[in-house]
Amino acid sequence: MADTHSKSSVPNASNAGEEAQDRSMHEAEQTESPPAGEEEDTDSMDGSGLCSLTEEGEGGGRRERVKDDGKRAARKRNRPSGGTLRHSSSSDEDEDQEVEEEEEEEDEQAMEAWLGAELQELDGPKWRAVPSLRAREIGRNSAHFVQRVCGSRGLVQRLELQGRLERHTGCVNTLHFNPSGTRLASGSDDLRVVIWDWARRRAELEFDSGHKSNVFQAKFLPHSGDSTVAMCARDGQIRIAELSATQRCKNTKRVAQHKGAAHKLALEPDSPCTFLSAGEDAVVYGIDLRLDRPATKLVVVKEGDKKVGLYTIFVNPANTHQFAVGGRDQYVRIYDQRKISENDNGVLKKFCPSHLVSSESKTNITCLVYSHDGSELLASYNDEDIYMFDSSHSDGADYHRRYKGHRNNATVKGVNFYGPCSEFVVSGSDCGHIYLWDKHSARVVQFMEGDRGGVVNCLEPHPHLPGMATSGLDHDVKLWAPTAENPTSLKGLKEVMKKNKRERDEDSIHHGDQYDTQLLWFLMRHMRNRRPLRSRRVEAGEADTDESWSSPESSDEEDGGPDHIQCMSS
Repeated sequence: MADTHSKSSVPNASNAGEEAQDRSMHEAEQTESPPAGEEEDTDSMDGSGLCSLTEEGEGGGRRERVKDDGKRAARKRNRPSGGTLRHSSSSDEDEDQEVEEEEEEEDEQAMEAWLGAELQELDGPKWRAVPSLRAREIGRNSAHFVQRVCGSRGLVQRLELQGRLERHTGCVNTLHFNPSGTRLASGSDDLRVVIWDWARRRAELEFDSGHKSNVFQAKFLPHSGDSTVAMCARDGQIRIAELSATQRCKNTKRVAQHKGAAHKLALEPDSPCTFLSAGEDAVVYGIDLRLDRPATKLVVVKEGDKKVGLYTIFVNPANTHQFAVGGRDQYVRIYDQRKISENDNGVLKKFCPSHLVSSESKTNITCLVYSHDGSELLASYNDEDIYMFDSSHSDGADYHRRYKGHRNNATVKGVNFYGPCSEFVVSGSDCGHIYLWDKHSARVVQFMEGDRGGVVNCLEPHPHLPGMATSGLDHDVKLWAPTAENPTSLKGLKEVMKKNKRERDEDSIHHGDQYDTQLLWFLMRHMRNRRPLRSRRVEAGEADTDESWSSPESSDEEDGGPDHIQCMSS
């Protein structure tokens, strides 16, 4: 028994010595610090090596940050939990925290620099209520009183929600006041058009548009006695609705057909029977309702030999022979109808922000609009900013002003001037807010929550009064007026603008070849084509006809072929 006990105790003593030696060697390895400039050696496959490979080409600063993050993660994984290393572990954690705080501070400084770039100082107020009212009482400057009131910054800063117009059962894609401002037309995904007495907040007339897919625009033709409404939609049709004085729709007729979605119409300010349409088939139609065949193909927009699908078009109010278009590339193109021929497509000028000319990102123009006198041109770019160009500048000129802080990604956003002399710029955003910038300083002067569904697409200022109507993914129309007791404090603006910028940067990094977006729209189109045709195409009191006045060159196809992908709803 004694021999057995002594034999068993020898290995135990030997093991204890080996464990002590191993422990001392292990502690020595832990206390050794790696030479300066060398990275820690780790066999981990999910650490810094993998991150560095996947972020290759994204920029030096981003690669370094990924490496640092990977090294910190590797250190944390390799740390033992011994009591003798608690002090070392605590020091590493403090160091990591300091590095993270420094990075956050650098990011915050870069964001602040971006927010403050390209801004001018705000001018003093150009309209004061009390002196202006006193001058009006004695007959001085009374002719310009309304104009100055509507364009004053003080009233813009007091805009607030007045009410909602609820009738549609789908997203409201278009709003348009008649020339006198007494009626408001709205169109929706429910294929209906509603004519509103907006002041009384009631619908005067509701009718089926005759379209087979989302209604994108419905506009009163000027000097028509509010009896003619032009419409376009995702089905590519351009239709005319004839309204009676007894508040009923007599009929709707198709006057043109695009081979793809038609997003916008452009009215001539003084013409009750002529207007333009633009479609994703790259075609611009001139439509004259006085002709037997109203639609005439004016131009096919191309860049080299490649067609450029169009999302927006607008006629110059100071020279109705000229019109501007924008779509699936980064260029604003201005045409003159008098110079378009078979050998010359009539492009007068092309504008583009200089940093987007050679950009590899697939930037599109979702909306453009001329100012009240045609001297300026606004263009809203998807997942980019809003740019203002001087329309009198030469071909290839850079932008004049830049308006930022919003987000234009999820849908085809609209943009507009606000004020009788285009004093402000107004746009919706994916964050659900409405932004108003002072045109000259490019500073945000009003910031309102405009859509519970999260996206504001359409903004329609009243032609004569200080106020506007807006719509988006919600199924209602919102009315805004300057009735707030105090001007806005812009609470939360900076945080929302920073959030929009960060999301935009993240999407641009992970943005591939728009494969996911195209697949989504392919599935949506497939589901739409499987739906049965609407059963309510003809209702009591309404007459709807597919009598076509389309040009011989047009087609009844709704889409432009198997490779055609329609953009998101506007």
